Amino acid sequence: MTDSVFNLAVDENKIAVVTIDVPGEKMNTLRDSFADDLKALLTQAQEHAVKGMVFISGKSDNFIAGADVKMLDSVEKREDALAISELCHQAFFDMKKLPYTTVSAIHGAALGGGLEFALACDYRVGTDSDLTKIGLPEVQLGLLPGGGGTQRLTKIVGIQKALEWMLTGKQIRPKQAKKAGVLDDCVPQSVLLKVAKEFAAKKKPQAKEPKIDKVSKLLESNPFGRNFIFKKAKENVLKKTGGHYPAPLAIIKAVRASVELDELKAYKTEAEGFATLVMSEQSKALRGLFFATTEMKKEWRNDDAPAVTKTAVLGGGLMGAGIAHVSAVKAKVPVRIKDVAEQGISNAMNYTYKILDKRLKRRIMSKADMQLTMNRITGTTDYSGFKHIDLVIEAVFEDLALKQGMVADVEQQCQENTIFASNTSSLPISQIAANATRPENVIGLHYFSPVEKMPLVEIIPHEGTSQETIARVVNFARKQGKTPIVVKDMAGFYVNRILAPYLNEAANLMLAGEPIEKIDAALVEFGFPVGPLALLDEVGIDIGSKIAPILEKELGERFKGPDAFSRMIDSKRLGRKTGRGFYDYEKKGKKVDESVYELLGVTPNSRLNKSEIAQRCVAQMLNEAARCLDEGIIASPRDGDIGAIFGIGFPPFLGGPFSYMDKLGTSKVSSDMSTLANSNAIFAPCESLVSMAESGETFYGEKPTQNETVAEVVKLETSEQEADVVPEEQSDVAKDDTK
Repeated sequence: MTDSVFNLAVDENKIAVVTIDVPGEKMNTLRDSFADDLKALLTQAQEHAVKGMVFISGKSDNFIAGADVKMLDSVEKREDALAISELCHQAFFDMKKLPYTTVSAIHGAALGGGLEFALACDYRVGTDSDLTKIGLPEVQLGLLPGGGGTQRLTKIVGIQKALEWMLTGKQIRPKQAKKAGVLDDCVPQSVLLKVAKEFAAKKKPQAKEPKIDKVSKLLESNPFGRNFIFKKAKENVLKKTGGHYPAPLAIIKAVRASVELDELKAYKTEAEGFATLVMSEQSKALRGLFFATTEMKKEWRNDDAPAVTKTAVLGGGLMGAGIAHVSAVKAKVPVRIKDVAEQGISNAMNYTYKILDKRLKRRIMSKADMQLTMNRITGTTDYSGFKHIDLVIEAVFEDLALKQGMVADVEQQCQENTIFASNTSSLPISQIAANATRPENVIGLHYFSPVEKMPLVEIIPHEGTSQETIARVVNFARKQGKTPIVVKDMAGFYVNRILAPYLNEAANLMLAGEPIEKIDAALVEFGFPVGPLALLDEVGIDIGSKIAPILEKELGERFKGPDAFSRMIDSKRLGRKTGRGFYDYEKKGKKVDESVYELLGVTPNSRLNKSEIAQRCVAQMLNEAARCLDEGIIASPRDGDIGAIFGIGFPPFLGGPFSYMDKLGTSKVSSDMSTLANSNAIFAPCESLVSMAESGETFYGEKPTQNETVAEVVKLETSEQEADVVPEEQSDVAKDDTK
């Protein structure tokens, strides 16, 4: 079995220890050869007359991280996807039928197919390490657990907890997993194998009832209660995601089957759902996003570049506090916060304290770990303690002279190779570095708010930025848990540049009489997490008004913001932060502030349907995205798609602006824009789109494909508006960052 992922060793007590180790890979994954490898292993074990079996990973930080996604991506027919699930089911059934006891000894990630493998064992023992996480995150790829996960997990943790875990894709800590009954024991890594062997020497366990409270047990044990649970689950899913994805209700259906159908029919329900989802356009888009982000991690890597070990943040406002937080908590480096006032420093430190305190109360972290993390954050009102800082990040308001002055201060107060990174959202980095003595150390590092949640960061080198500086900042951004894209130095960079015309169009539609709530509803129904006017309220209308003139000056008339907004600023209607903007923010929520119409001289009079509203706003974003690619602002359509999804919440199921244009066809995109341009020249498609439309070219170099059979299957299976639950990190939207 030299090519197998399973390596068998049998001890003197006839306990087999099977080491799982995919050759040449950092992570263990379930490959297409898995079933054959397992069958060969069990045959070999039979020859040794083993009395128990322990599965343990040969990797240092993962058990089995899941199924090989590339394997799924190579599937061309639904029948093949169905066969994968059914083959997996059979392999795990064979494991359950073994005459001896099987144990999974889990250290590191046991996710997706990895957890399904563990669930097919008689016992599961996990380490108490922070590295150990279990979960079924398939929903985040537009899939459901297709290896029996919807069936076995429900039997162990109950209906409600199983739904919660699978619909969110959350990763569970070891102690939580033990409490829920998924792990039979939670032990230090040093004794993992010893304890697992002790379990392997036991008899096979009897079936147990889920460890749930009396109320949950009452609900889950009768048809009326189960109906209530499944009805609420469907309602919550649709409310959260708008019915754009076919995975969560397929999960709900499979879980329901696990408690209401016989075993064979229930497993068949899971397999059928899995097969349909593998072929869905939504899952293909999400898997494409997964591959894209994985590929990006290989770029701008320079392991020889000096690591950033000490950082500083200039400005203790919301953005500065967020940047300090991810530096101390995620990157685990000391952070020095400089602000002009002690109060600013205090507020910034309190920002992290509040987040960590919540984790402490939920027992996610210990008091000692919390204190250790807080000790990494210090403050000052001058430049004391800056002498040995590797990276200084400024997060102050958009004032060029102020930022240039900070560059000079840092060059004077810090060491020669200290990097100065600006969190500007619109000013060109070349202007910020214009008077720098060491311009090679100056770079843009543009975060999105809330920093601890938003996964994207734009890295903006100017022409004089050194390659080493870029590599060091990219490496550090990844340590902060961010997905960085390197973009060209031009006003607005990429994300704000494509966002601005989208917001402007929404504002112009409102000024033309379209109701506020209708505009926002139109874009939410399209797939954005919030509508554009609600987003303006979150950003702050005053912030938007400061950015617009910079973009207009650098890029032209099409970026001019509505003049009417000055009236909102004058009347202190700045959005959520002042309690009023387009919406009135009450303690219990928000509602449209009708008085804003009178203020702006608007009489609400809807002329367009929601689809037309969405088309107009999105068309502006698509056109600008194409221009950004032409001008080299982004290096590739892939970067543009990731930037839009992670930075502003462009619908993940559409794959990003460029994938979406490929799906529609550039001919249709260009034609629709030309039609809109008949009434407003600002919609005229850019030259590259016109050229691509004429030649039939696509951004990804492939002809759009149509699969009517699959489309019909999906239509049939999603008659109840099934929808994916998107990761929390992708459910927020970009708010500006110049506060």
